[in-house]
Amino acid sequence: MSQPETAGPGRNRPALRLVETKDLAREDWLKLRKNGIGGSDAAAAVGLNPYVSQLELWLDKTGRDAGLAKPDPHDTTEPVYWGTLLEPIVAAAYTQQTGRRVRKVNAVLQHPTIPFLIANVDREIVGNRDVQLLECKTAGEFGARLWRDGVPEYVQLQVQHQLAVTGKQAADVAVLLCGQKLEVHRIERDEGLIARLIQLEAQFWEYVTSDTPPPADGSESADRALRHLYPSNAGTVDFTDDRRLSTTFADLVAVRAEIEMREQQEALLKQTIQQAMGDASRAVFETGEVSFKRSKDSDGVDLKRLLADHPELESQYGVTKPGSRRFLIST
Repeated sequence: MSQPETAGPGRNRPALRLVETKDLAREDWLKLRKNGIGGSDAAAAVGLNPYVSQLELWLDKTGRDAGLAKPDPHDTTEPVYWGTLLEPIVAAAYTQQTGRRVRKVNAVLQHPTIPFLIANVDREIVGNRDVQLLECKTAGEFGARLWRDGVPEYVQLQVQHQLAVTGKQAADVAVLLCGQKLEVHRIERDEGLIARLIQLEAQFWEYVTSDTPPPADGSESADRALRHLYPSNAGTVDFTDDRRLSTTFADLVAVRAEIEMREQQEALLKQTIQQAMGDASRAVFETGEVSFKRSKDSDGVDLKRLLADHPELESQYGVTKPGSRRFLIST
C-alpha cells in the first residue's frame, strides 16, 4: 500500500470544502461520513477511543452497522443529545470568556491530498493569529473525570486530525463540565504526531477498502461488534491443527482459572471485613475505607405468581426477546 503524503513544512495547505452542510439532512450527513475518517473517528481508527473499537468503527464504515445499537440524538437521556443542544451555548460562552469571535463552518472539509481524511469543525475562530479552530465539548459527572488532567487523549487525537485536514496551527477545546464550569485548553499542531496519526489512519482505511475486519481488542465495543457481525450458529470449525489458536485457547482456560481463584480470594477478604464490621455501616483503615450499607426497599411485581393467577396475560403482553450467542468453554 502506498503511504499517504504526510504533513510538514510547506504542506499545510487549506482543506477542500467537500460538501456544504447548511441544508444537508442528518441522514445524508451520516452517509457522507462513511466515505472517510472524520475527526471524531480518529481515536477509534487507531485503537485509542475508550468507547469505540476499530472493529465497531469498521462496521460503520463498511455499511454493516444496520441494527447495531447507537445513541439516539433525540433521546434526552443520551449525552449526544445534550452535546448537540449545548454546542452553540458552549461556543457563546467561549466568546464571552475569551473575547474571541467564532463562526460556524457549514461544510464537510477534506484533506487537500488525502481524500479519506475528512473533518467537521465545530467553529472557526475569526481574526486570531494564535488559534484558528474551536472544538466544543460537554462532560457530565462521569465524563468530567476524564478531564481531570487536561484534554483526554482521544479528544487530542480528534483535534490533531482536524488540524491535519485544515492545515491550521492551533485549536482551543472548550469543555462545559457538569453544566456549570467552562474550561478552555489550547492544542498546538504537532507535526510528528500528525504524521504518525495519518499513517495509522491509512492502515485502518486499508481494512475498510479491502473489506477485512480489524482484530478485536478485548473491549466491550469489540464484543458488541463481534456479536453483530456473526449473529448465527453455523456448525463446528476445527482448529486442532492451528497452533496459534490452540495456544490462545489454552491461555484463555488458564486465565479463567486464575480469575476464578482471584474471585474466591476477593470474596474471602471481603467477608472477613464484613464479619469484623458486624452492624457497622462504615470501616476506616490506614489506607482507605469501606461502606457496608443496606439499600432502600424497592417495590416490584411477582411475575411468576401474576401469570399463574392470570395466564391469559402471557399471550396478551408476552414479548419474544431475540437470543444472543453465548461463549462457553469445555475442557
